Amino acid sequence: MIIRPISHQDLPALHQIAIESGPGFTSLMADIDYLAQKIQRSIDSFGTDIQKPGKQSYLFVLEDERTGDIMGISGITAAAGLDSPLYHYHKSQLVNHSRALGIFKRFDVLNMCNHYTGCTEVCTLFLRPQFRRAHAGKLLSKVRFLFMAQHPQRFAHTVIAEMRGVSTEEGHSPFWNWFNEHFVDLDFAAVTELVGTGNNGFIAELIPKYPLYTQLLSKDAQEVIGQVHEQTRPALHMLECEGFRHKGYIDLFDAGPTVEAEFSQISSIATSVQCQVQAVSASTPLLSRHRNQNRSELLAIANTRTGDFRATVTDQGTYLPQHNLLQLPATLVESLGLQHGGSARCLKLTATGARILPEAVDASGTQVNATIYAN
Repeated sequence: MIIRPISHQDLPALHQIAIESGPGFTSLMADIDYLAQKIQRSIDSFGTDIQKPGKQSYLFVLEDERTGDIMGISGITAAAGLDSPLYHYHKSQLVNHSRALGIFKRFDVLNMCNHYTGCTEVCTLFLRPQFRRAHAGKLLSKVRFLFMAQHPQRFAHTVIAEMRGVSTEEGHSPFWNWFNEHFVDLDFAAVTELVGTGNNGFIAELIPKYPLYTQLLSKDAQEVIGQVHEQTRPALHMLECEGFRHKGYIDLFDAGPTVEAEFSQISSIATSVQCQVQAVSASTPLLSRHRNQNRSELLAIANTRTGDFRATVTDQGTYLPQHNLLQLPATLVESLGLQHGGSARCLKLTATGARILPEAVDASGTQVNATIYAN
């Protein structure tokens, strides 16, 4: 598996991914022209010298080198909400208290806001079901942080992720159903398509802006506030392990939580290192000198480029911290566009065989094959 920037040749695969992801995955719409523009924007973003975050958008594809199949996708928006407003509801509490009458009532309320405008957003994470395999979802998630760590000037101080909220296979959202009934005569699939293509002017025109008491919502709508789609739980778990936290901001349409973290406090950014590459033959003893017989060192590795960015995960390398030296097979050095004596960015992951990875575990601890996806 190797990750690289998306290219125009990936348009058919991206279109298929947009279809497979289904309603509610607002960062990808199954429209060829829209997707082609999205690819071009990513190519332009990778190819431009950037000194501060702006309207750039980066898309990475996970490719099976043996077959050429596109296994999944992930992305980064450098500064969200600059092209069109980035709306959220913020859940907070109001307290009504009459001392004279001895009445004390606490209410949950939702207030519309643009709190995260200008923040960097990690987004568009989708691992296609037929390509589920060890470490694939983890690599799709962490590769963004390797790229961000190497090019910090391209990104904002605060990083967010909008997690997909609860919706049915038929494309119905319990949260949006209530709004559809009382305020906006558009079904969930139609409204997510509008938002996904940037046509969100109706939000300011039709959706309540003033405090919305959650007690007024249907029971079904109340129950999904801040909850994620069943198949988004692994993605949320990985982000929580990185240090992301939910602070009360939710999506306007499916009530999925938005999580946030400070750039420098994200685990994969803080613990990844830029190191020198040593290309060695597969038979060189140095590669196994620091290995435990029963456990291999699992590393996520990326080159330090932008437009020619490449990354992978491997247990065929060894990082020597005392020398800040990364030893890799010569074939891997070549496939990643690295050079002997040059630089790479390296992140140590969980040792293979140490435990089941988060992407393959459900909430009860049972091993499963889960699709990884998040807006």
